[in-house]
Amino acid sequence: MRTVGSAVWQVFHGEATARIGDRVFDVAKGDLFAVPSWCEVTLTAHTQVDLFRFSDEPVHEALGLADTEETEVKLATIRIDSTTRAVRIDGDTAVDLGESDLVDFLRSPDWSTAAANADGDRYEGPLDYAPLVVRPEKVVCVGLNYRNHILEMGRELPRYPTLFSKYARALVGAYDEVVLPATATQMDWEAELAVVIGTEVRHADPERARAAIAGYTVLNDVTARDWQFRTPQWHQGKTFEDTTPVGPWLVTADDPAVAAGGLGLACEVDGDTVQKADTGDLVFDPATLVAYVSEIVTLVPGDVIATGTPGGVGHARKPARYLHDGSVLVTRIEGLGECRNTCRREVR
Repeated sequence: MRTVGSAVWQVFHGEATARIGDRVFDVAKGDLFAVPSWCEVTLTAHTQVDLFRFSDEPVHEALGLADTEETEVKLATIRIDSTTRAVRIDGDTAVDLGESDLVDFLRSPDWSTAAANADGDRYEGPLDYAPLVVRPEKVVCVGLNYRNHILEMGRELPRYPTLFSKYARALVGAYDEVVLPATATQMDWEAELAVVIGTEVRHADPERARAAIAGYTVLNDVTARDWQFRTPQWHQGKTFEDTTPVGPWLVTADDPAVAAGGLGLACEVDGDTVQKADTGDLVFDPATLVAYVSEIVTLVPGDVIATGTPGGVGHARKPARYLHDGSVLVTRIEGLGECRNTCRREVR
């Protein structure tokens, strides 16, 4: 097992050798080991090993392992009058970054330093959030990527990621209306962690792939099931215009709260919690996905990879449940914020 991130684990069963940073030691049943967000752990199992992950932040504080330095930077694209501006979010204030779109801003090789030092025009809230990336070159999506959900369905874990794509016109802001197409009657929800690329990368190994990630955001892959299953190819049900909330902001990858992976993810529809999972359950983690996709095509700043959704979608329920005109869809990820969107039926 190989993982990255801030967590405290207990060995429920088995024995293994753990390498955390540059330290190596043996672990066995009952042992606890802490992995700060700035370290990488490689676990080599000697027997079948079962692990349990604790909520990491309180335990790290108790063990004196917490990194108390504030490194979080939130970046967004907001609407100002009839245009958009890339901004840094400081509480209720947005600081202009000098570009109209976060995609353009991320193309600068020193965007991280520029974001931290920006001192441009300030915009006071409430802020009107546009899609996080207005004109991304690519939006790559992943299916069947939550381990427990796959096993619950009686399927084997996949050897390779299942990929499909969206067009940029599918994206809407974190608080915009989601349009339910007039020709689709089975509109479903799919809460997802999304990765935003910050550095051009091709044929990446895991280390280069991880370094290419600018940060993370919240996305809901709202899907027209009746169109998705018209053919074996999913694309037509996945990219209807104005259906995919993304935002409200990008939290940079160097933030210890999100660099780990094990983030709580939830989706609510009209006040009911319909999906709840932990991103640590991903079969293919963000760096693995970046590396894999980069073997196919060059990833560039502003590209988005949606990492897949857990169980709880409406189409799989008995009876099935779908979004309708007036439905309130909330997509939330721990440390990243939430999208809150009202669904409206398309009027032609």
